[in-house]
Order: sequence, then structure tokens, then C-alpha cells
Amino acid sequence: MRRTALLIAGAAALGVLAGTITGYAVQYHREPTPLPPLAQQEMAAPKPQAMNDATTKRSINANRWNKADEDLAKKLVDIPGGAQNSSSGPVSPDAFSVDYFNTPSAGVGSLVRQAKRIAAVHWSENDRNFVDINVIQFRDRLGAEDFYTGIVKYMPNKDFAGNTGKDLPGAPADFGHMWIDSEAREEPGYHPFRHSRAVIRRGDVVAIVEYANNRGEIDEKTVAELAKRQMERL
Repeated sequence: MRRTALLIAGAAALGVLAGTITGYAVQYHREPTPLPPLAQQEMAAPKPQAMNDATTKRSINANRWNKADEDLAKKLVDIPGGAQNSSSGPVSPDAFSVDYFNTPSAGVGSLVRQAKRIAAVHWSENDRNFVDINVIQFRDRLGAEDFYTGIVKYMPNKDFAGNTGKDLPGAPADFGHMWIDSEAREEPGYHPFRHSRAVIRRGDVVAIVEYANNRGEIDEKTVAELAKRQMERL
């Protein structure tokens, strides 16, 4: 009886093995079945454009544009109609440092450690008025506070505004300040140049609004209104 059971079990095992081998043999002689096509043949990505009058930083660097950068850039004031030499979008720490710090190599290291992202907008009006606005989002509120405080401390120096400035209208105390150069800077062969700056802090974001005029004339109300518009966007 036991021997009969073993024979039956062995036969069953051989039957399964034979069936498996037959299946492999049949499959081996069949033509390969092609895989179904992917649902998305190509990645949906904007294609960079050649430079022209309508080119923007986003169209040139279409595949480098980060959603987070876009959100920060949206916090910038809109470029007014009729403005010249305008641009708006994200800025790298090194590019910002070159334009902002007297010693870029010293400033960029601190900025890389503390800042998450930067966006800027620039334009000119009638070849006389020049606007530069930078918005910096720091990794925490302390970084934003330190950067803001540093500006407030050095702006009264004669190499900068040369005065203590005043609180920015509409901004809470210690969260907004503005300066207009005490004197226009004059050089032989050039128009007198006067610069103004407003700085705004909100949470972990600092905005620097710079307004300059190459005729030596700056209206305080114009600077305050521009800074107010930027403050409302934060």
C-alpha cells in the first residue's frame, strides 16, 4: 500500500514537471509579445525659447524653473507699464551677492547658509529712475531678523545714506525702515545720482526696495508708496 502511494506521488510530480517543461518549450518558440506603449510617450516639459523681445528668464530656463521659486517671484510687485530694461524672477545667491555686497566672496557664504531662495525685479523709467527690488526668504525668522538689523545698522554711515532714516509708513515698528541719501553723489561729466532704500521684514522674508534717480531728485512719497506696494505682496 505504501509503495503504491509513493508511485502515485512520484507520477504526479513527474506530470507537473513535464507540464512545466512543455510550457517553457512552447513559449520558447513563440514570437516575443511587445510591451504595451507607455501612456505618456514624452515628458510634458516646456521647451526653451530663443532670445527675443518677449523672452523671459522662465522661457530661457524652462526646465530649471522650480515651483518654489515661482511662488517667491509672485511676491514681487508687478512691473509697471512702459518700464524699460525690466526683468523679474529667481536669483542665485552668488548673483545677488555680486550686486549687493561690497565683498561678494565674504557675503555669499553667509547667504548660502541662511537663505532658502531669492527673487528680484528690476526696471527703469525714462532713463532717470531705476528700481531694484530683492525678496529673500531665509531658513528661519532669526536669519531674516539678523539681515534686517544689519541693514538698519550700516545705512546711517556716510558711505551709505548718511542719516538714520525713518520708519516706513504703514509698517509695524522694527519691521520697516527707509532712507534717502543725504547728498547726491556727483562726479565730473555725470549727472548727480541719488539713492534711496526701504527694507521690510515679515516672518522669514526680507524685501529690499531700492529707488535711484540720476538727476539727484527723489520724492519720499514715491519711495514710500513703492515700498508699501511691495509690503502688501509679502
